[in-house]
Amino acid sequence: MKPVNVEETLHGIEKLWASAFPDYIYEYKFLDQKIDEFYKRENEISQLYKIFAGIAILISCLGLYGLVSFMALQKTKEVGIRKVLGASASSIVYLFSKEFSILISIAFLIAAPISYFIMQKWLQDFAYRIEMGAGIFMLAVFGSMLFAWFTVGYHSIKAAIANPVKALKYE
Repeated sequence: MKPVNVEETLHGIEKLWASAFPDYIYEYKFLDQKIDEFYKRENEISQLYKIFAGIAILISCLGLYGLVSFMALQKTKEVGIRKVLGASASSIVYLFSKEFSILISIAFLIAAPISYFIMQKWLQDFAYRIEMGAGIFMLAVFGSMLFAWFTVGYHSIKAAIANPVKALKYE
C-alpha cells in the first residue's frame, strides 16, 4: 500500500473481501494500532502504579512525621539533658536521623529481594526488556532516605534548638 491512496486501497480491499467472503464481516487494523493495543494496558497499569506509589509515599511520610513527633515528645527531657551537658544541635539531629535511617535500611533489606523477584517475573513477559541492576535499588533507598530525612528534619531541628530549661524545669 502506498500512503497516498490509503482510503481508496482500503475500500478496494473491502470490495474484494465482500465478494470472496460475503458471510464474514470485514475488519482491519494497521500494525502500529495493533502494537499500540498491546501496550495500552501496560501504560494504564503504569499510571496506576505511579498514583498508588505517590499515595503510599505521602501516607508513609505522614506516619513518619507522627512517629517523630511522638518520639520528640518522649525524648524532650533527654534532649534537654544532652543540651545542658553540651550537646550540639547537629548531634541531636543526628540522634533522631540515625534511628530512622536504621529502620529504613532494615526495610530496604527486606523489600529489595522481594521487589527484585517480582520485577524479574514481570519483565520476563516482554520480548525486549532491561536487566535490573543494583543502581535502581540504590536510587530507591537514597530517595527513601531523603524523604525520611526531610520528614524527620523538622521536628529534630525544632527539638535541637529548643530551650532546655523549659524541658527540665518541671523535674
